[in-house]
Amino acid sequence: MVFESKLSCKIIGFIHLINSQLYKSKYLPFFKRLGSHSVFALIALIVIGGATRVMEAGLACPDWPLCYGSFLPLSHMNLRVFLEWFHRLDAFLVGVLILFKFALSIIWKNQIPNWLPKTYSLLLFLVIVQGSFGALTVINLLDSYTVTGHLLIAFLLLITTISINQNLENDEIEEPLIWWRLLLFVPLLLTLIQSFIGVRLSSTWSAHICLSFNKQCLILNTHKLFAFPITFSILLIIATAIYKRSLLTENWKYLSALIFLLFSQIFLGFLSLKTNLNEPIFIIGHQLNASLFIAILTTLIFRNPYTKKGLNHSLNSQMFGINS
Repeated sequence: MVFESKLSCKIIGFIHLINSQLYKSKYLPFFKRLGSHSVFALIALIVIGGATRVMEAGLACPDWPLCYGSFLPLSHMNLRVFLEWFHRLDAFLVGVLILFKFALSIIWKNQIPNWLPKTYSLLLFLVIVQGSFGALTVINLLDSYTVTGHLLIAFLLLITTISINQNLENDEIEEPLIWWRLLLFVPLLLTLIQSFIGVRLSSTWSAHICLSFNKQCLILNTHKLFAFPITFSILLIIATAIYKRSLLTENWKYLSALIFLLFSQIFLGFLSLKTNLNEPIFIIGHQLNASLFIAILTTLIFRNPYTKKGLNHSLNSQMFGINS
């Protein structure tokens, strides 16, 4: 009798695990694909926003949410109007995509992890705040703090979206590498602070004033100095991964990209200053690099290198329990 009871428990546990994998194959891959599209759209949104700021096109559309009173202002279209219009269009599409994911998570809430609808609700809230800041940038005539807040919320959207994607991949993980995540969080936080300083630098014209008249150089010098602790923290991460060979083996693609982006970011910053910020391509590339840098750091923070091993171990444990 006791043997039959134990056997029943083992079988029920195994069936539950198999059902878990079945619903994942049915629903979660769909959310993962939508999440990947969201990441690309958000990076594009940040880069286009940077291009809009660099080209001084933030007020090219004097009204909001329409542009010159229409959805497609063909009669007023030029490069600056196109940048601002396309930036708003991309933001609208990102908002629709996140709203769609939130709606699906409510519809399928009984077949997906409990945390997913809650996290999508947070993502939807950030989209609403982001849209509000977008309106305020026009209403407040590109106020520096509003522009800065607009970018930082975009980065929070990117970080949250990537964390959702990685948590979907790591749904079976019970003990993530906390110390590894904390180590990676340091350069992520420093990069966000440096991005904050960078937007303040461009939105207050401090860089031009410093380079032209050697005045108000505090913001520019602070922005440059932040490259040192970020570089040191990345090198520390690489050294730790080399010491813990398994981390290097599982994450070498991400770590290699991180090193490449770090030094290319420094190089682009150097070129931007050498050209007195007169070459938009360097500044836009600088913004793109920062977005990719944050995306890869976030991926490493929420990615567990032992996901597949943990899943196989779970299945093998259930099989061993039934056999015994």
